[in-house]
Parts: sequence; C-alpha cells; structure tokens
Amino acid sequence: MKKIALLGPGTFTEESAHYFLGRSSYEYVNYKLIPDVFQSTVDGMTDYSVIPIENTFEGSVNLHVDTLVHEVDLPIQAEWVYPISINLLRLPQEGVASGTMEESCKRIRKVYSHGVTLAQCQQFLRQYLPHVELEAVGSNGEAARLVKELARTQVAALAPLAAGTMYGLETLAKGIHDHEDNFTRFILIGREKFEGAKPANRTKTTILVTLPSDYPGALHQVLSAFSWRRINLSKIESRPTKKKLGTYFFYIDIEASMDSVLLPAALQEIEAIGCQVRILGCYPTYDYVPDTSEV
Repeated sequence: MKKIALLGPGTFTEESAHYFLGRSSYEYVNYKLIPDVFQSTVDGMTDYSVIPIENTFEGSVNLHVDTLVHEVDLPIQAEWVYPISINLLRLPQEGVASGTMEESCKRIRKVYSHGVTLAQCQQFLRQYLPHVELEAVGSNGEAARLVKELARTQVAALAPLAAGTMYGLETLAKGIHDHEDNFTRFILIGREKFEGAKPANRTKTTILVTLPSDYPGALHQVLSAFSWRRINLSKIESRPTKKKLGTYFFYIDIEASMDSVLLPAALQEIEAIGCQVRILGCYPTYDYVPDTSEV
C-alpha cells in the first residue's frame, strides 16, 4: 500500500486528501510540520506528499512554493481544489450557562490556529474576539489538540469540524472565515507517476522560467510564445532566485499538457532566447464537486 505524507491529524489537508483519494486506498502518515512532510518523501519514507499550495484569498503559500522549487526535486503528480470551512472550537462547558455566542466569546482569552487560518478570519476575530491573544501553531489539528491537552475553558481553536470530533471539542461558531467560496489548492508530489487518480477533464503543466540576464523584452517574448499559440496561462508569479538581489524566476501554471504538440514547441522557443525552463509537473487537476448523493 502506498504511503502518503501530510500535515495532520485533524487538518484541512487531511480532510481534503480523504475526500479526493479515499480513506482506505492509502496509508496516511501524519506530520506536525510541512518541512517534515516534504522530507519524508524525499527520504523515501513515504511515496507522496500532500501540500497546500494556494488559497482563494491568501494567494500562494510562498514557503511551500519555495520549498518545492529550491529544496526538493519532487514532481507534481496531481492537483485538487477543496473548500475550507473554519470553525471556532472549545472544550465542552460543563456546569456553565450556555448564553449567546457573543457572551461565550468574552470568556475566551487565547485562540490557537495555523497562521494562514488566522489571516482568513480577521473580521470575526475583530468583532467577537478583539481581546484575545492569538497564537499560530504548526497546523489547525495541532491547535485543536492543544485546546484538549490544556483542558482550560478560556482557550479555543480555529480548525475543521473533524478536529473537534477527534479531540472531543464543541463548536462555538461555524464558518467564521471572512469570505464565501474559500477554497484551497492542494498538490500531490512524488517521484512515481500517480496511477490512483480518477479520470480528469483537464491537465495542467507547471514550469519555472529563469530569464537571461541583460535581455530587454525577454518576459514579453516568453509570454508571446504562449499567446500566439493560444495556450492559456492560469497563473504567472515571480519569486526570488535567492542567488542575487533583484533576480527572479517565473512560476507559471499552463492549461495544457506536455503530450500536446503546441506546448513543447512553446518551451523550445523560450529556451532558444536563453531562458532556463524547469518542468515541475504535468498532471491531472480536479475541481471540487459536492457530494449530492444524500440530498
């Protein structure tokens, strides 16, 4: 059975992996920190890693992008999109009058969560919890575990509902993220081609392009190579090369497959003007489709 590393337990990453890959087809290995997730697959302890790479409102997770680019050589094998619903969880309040949600929030003194999750709930935190201390931890599942371990009624966590079930917490408020349609893109990375994915309607290719130095108009020529072939770029983002101040590479998501005729030709044209091109993966990509079987 293939092993898949992920941030967990009790995280949105784990929840999304179970939804798209199934619970019983793979052995999931939980790690508390994302660098350990990457490293487990690099070292061969697991076959694949699941990595959150981008959120609707926070954009790219730059630390994860930079790790993928600079520190590991693991191709992207699949990508999926999953909705994120953030909830305020606490210990059950036995012997305490329930009161309203607002009254309950006034008794909270500290909230744990992942830093990205805290950033997605600023409106709720300002309105109902302006007095609390916020502490970022390695994952939302870790936040829920801390609330259980500390066993204090004045602490809470922002986390998935599944984390609350896992650690015996109650839900004080559901869906407290600032915006609707809060989705996160997850990627599956590993050395072996992933054979377990269901058929996909779309294939994406992700590349890194480093421009030649002192070449006026190089970026324009890169984009033109795709434009005149009518190849759609769903994302283009600059990141520092970390070699010299002011030098960047371009991280590009392309709505095309390397099996096509046009994309390899476009990459050859880019290389002909002196650009360095690295292919990070050519892989199936999946949108989220809600399960309506029980409706």
